[in-house]
This record gives sequence, C-alpha cells and structure tokens, in this order.
Amino acid sequence: MAATMQSPRPMLRPAMTVVTLASLLTLQACSLTPTYQRPELAVPQALAGADAASATAASAAGSAVSAAVASASPPAVAELPWRTYFPDARLQSLVCEALAHNRDLRVAILNIEQLRAAYQIQRADLFPTVNASLSGTRQPSTVSPYRLGTTATGGLAIPAFELDIFGRVQALSDAAAAQVLASEEARRSVHISLVASVATTYYTLWADRWQLALAEQTLATRLDSFKLQQLKFDNGVLNELDLRSAQSTVEAARVARAQAQRAVAQDVQALALLVGKPVPAEWLPPQANLALKDPAQFVQASLWPGLSELPVGLSSDVLLQRPDVAQAEQLLIAANANIGAARAARFPRIALTGSAGVASNSLSGLFDDGRFAWSFGGSLLAPIFDAGRTAAGVDSAFVKRDIAIAQYDKAVQSAFREVADALVARRTHADQAEAQLAQARAEAARLKLSTLRYDNGVASQLDLLDAQRALFTAQQAHITAQLARQLAHIGVYKALGGGWVEAGQQADMSAATPSGVR
Repeated sequence: MAATMQSPRPMLRPAMTVVTLASLLTLQACSLTPTYQRPELAVPQALAGADAASATAASAAGSAVSAAVASASPPAVAELPWRTYFPDARLQSLVCEALAHNRDLRVAILNIEQLRAAYQIQRADLFPTVNASLSGTRQPSTVSPYRLGTTATGGLAIPAFELDIFGRVQALSDAAAAQVLASEEARRSVHISLVASVATTYYTLWADRWQLALAEQTLATRLDSFKLQQLKFDNGVLNELDLRSAQSTVEAARVARAQAQRAVAQDVQALALLVGKPVPAEWLPPQANLALKDPAQFVQASLWPGLSELPVGLSSDVLLQRPDVAQAEQLLIAANANIGAARAARFPRIALTGSAGVASNSLSGLFDDGRFAWSFGGSLLAPIFDAGRTAAGVDSAFVKRDIAIAQYDKAVQSAFREVADALVARRTHADQAEAQLAQARAEAARLKLSTLRYDNGVASQLDLLDAQRALFTAQQAHITAQLARQLAHIGVYKALGGGWVEAGQQADMSAATPSGVR
C-alpha cells in the first residue's frame, strides 16, 4: 500500500506523524527472547586448598604489600593492580612496554573496535534512515501532441524501515552488544596472560642467569682441581681412573654452562617477543654475583625476594571474576538473544517508506516554484511456506544456546581446576624450596668436610668427587625450586583473574565502553 500527495503549500505534519508512529511502535515492541538466567556453577562451592592458602597468606604479614592485600576482601583480588603485586622496577618497565607494543594485545584491542562498529551498524536498524534525494525524468507525454515533459523532485526520503513489533531487530542488537562485551573480556584475558608471561619469562631469565653463574663457578673450581690432578698423574702419584673421573666432572660442568648460556639467550629473545622490541640491558634481571667462591654463600645469595601472598576466599564465586568465564557468559547471553531473533522471524514483518519534498515540471524551477509533495507506503511480509527454514532457524538458535551453556560450564570447571592447582602449587613449591635450600646447605657442609678429610688423607678422591657432584646438583635444584615458587605465585595471581589494570585505570576503561552496550 502507498499514498502520494502533492500540495501547493508545505505539509510537514504527515511525515512527522509517520516517524512518530514508527518510533512508538518500536518502543512498544514485544520481545520473544527467553529470560536470561545465569547457570549454576558446575563446580563445588568451596575452592580446594583455600584454607591452607589463606593461612599461608596470614603468615606472610611481614611485607607491606602482603599486609595491604591481606586486608582486602577476596573479590578485590581481581582488581589488584599488577604494579602492587610486582614491585620490581625492572619488571614493571618490561610490563609497561609489553602492554604498549605487544602484537597479540593489539589484535585483541582491534577486535573490540571491529565488534563495536558491528554493534553500531546493527543498532542503527532500530531507527529510520533519512536520506536526501534529488531526481528528474524526461519523457514524452501520454496524450496528444506527445511533447517531451520534465518532472523533477527533491527532498528527504526514508527507505524501508522495519517496525520491530516482535523484537527481532532489538534481539540482534542485544546479541551484538554481548559480542562487544565478550571481546572486552577477551582483551582482559590477553592482558592478564601477557603480564603473567612477562613476569614468568623475567624470573625464568633470573633463574637461568643464576644457573649460568653456578655452572661457571663450578667449572672454574673443577678446572683448578683437574689441573692439580693432572700434575699428580704426570708425577705418578695419581692413577688414570681418578684422573678420568676428575675430567668427567669438568666436562659435566661445561655441558651445564652451555645449557645455561643457551637458556639465557632464549629467555632474552622471548622477552623481546613479548615486549615487542629489543629489551634494554638495564631492564633485565640483575646479574648473579660471580665473585662468590664459597658454595654456602652462593646458596644464600641465590634466595629471591618473595612475591606478595593473595588471600583466597572459600567460595567458588571468585571464579566469576575471571575474564574467560565472563567472556563465556557474554557469549551465552548473545546466543540467548539470537533465540529471540530466530523466533521473531516466524512472524510478519512490517516495513514503512516515506518521503517529503518538492516537485516541479523543470529542474531549474524546483526550488523556486516547486510544489510540496509527500508519499507514504507500507508493506507486510508474512511467511507462509518456507520448507521449514524458519523453524529450523529457531531450533538452531536453541542448540547454539545449549552449546554456549556447555562452553560456559567448561570455562568454569577449567577455571576451578586452574585455581585449585595454583593454590596447591603455591603451598607445595614453598615447602619444596625450603627443603631444597636445606639440602643445598647440607651438601655444602658435606663438601667442606669431604675436602678436609681428603686433604688429610682420610677420604678418597671418589668421596670428594661425589660430594662435589651432589652439591652442584643440589644447588641447581635449589635454583629451580626458587623459580617454581615464584611461578606458582604468578599462577595464583593469573588464575584469580587479577592484575589487568593499573591503579586509577578502572574508571577510564569503563568510560571507554560504547554508549548503550553495558
């Protein structure tokens, strides 16, 4: 149906009436989208190991950072700025550069911008589109004498605008908004993973530098000892078996040094990839003290300052703070909204068109002596037979929603396991590091006694070599345990979804959200 009218004087009221009617019908549209309800957490109500972790946190009240964190409630863990948890100035510089130049994070941010634009495109369908139009025709008259005539029109036109009576367009807009929020959560997840990866690589490089220092120190000590053994062998005091045993320990130290050198070089390259550019030397972990000759002093010097402890609540609701869980929920909300759009497709669609402007018999006189003209039209499209296409669309939307629910449950279960594993790792690696330190100190004392006994002729060279090997192995294990303890702390922080913003940036990130999305 359509209506067209021309009048010698302006008549804007009909066009305004059309737009007003369309807006009212849109606002009063019903919704066929199911009411969203968050699924129950498919995990136990309590986090395994949270009691022990909380006790560990309470015992670490000596640090100012730990005291500040311990006074916070468990929900504040996800909002704890990463600068508070990683006080090392070198590490902070690396993290800042990574957040500014890392390519994966840049892609995640660009994905947000792309989905925001897609959301704005979808949301624009809720409102009429107004275009400026100018057209002219020249054709022969249909009556005698069949002269050529010119008709020109110009004004504003509203192309086909769907009245969202059943909420189809609104449901699609809601789904697009949820996609935007899901992309923001994905960006948070990349952000947290990037901070944790930089910290992990930083401390790994720190440990590998200590391993390199240990290997070089051990190699130097064993070379001095081997030169003495070679001199004894040349003078017939030492047999070849003892000489080859001493040579074997030297070559083992060379192997360890080569391995540590390779690990250090690879760690530096890994940091450069995370940061997005070459890393200045002043931002790398401090060099190990190569001047330490006493094994006991080396063991003591390789102790690292611990990270702050995080209090963990007993409730599994803390998992909802993780960005990957929040992302899965937003995708579930989008799938739920798509059900409403699929349902609405089974009902009739009403589209309106309209225009208002001036018409004239000549293009030159269009705006001088043109007459006001307006037109209004509408169409109704109702599905009658489509071979089950629309019904299958509804079924597909419900299946996608069920898939999203399963993915949400899996995200929650995976988060529960990561948090539980991180809590157990934090507790056990701390105990392991203490035990490895005690063993290294014991082996250092054993080597000192074995050296004294060998010098006095009480012990054999095999006893001395065995003590040297044991100390070297214990020192390597101690450094590895220290690294594992550091990485366990980082794992807890990452598993709880913390450290994605700096202090004072939460409000800025909220303000950057597009209007109407949240």
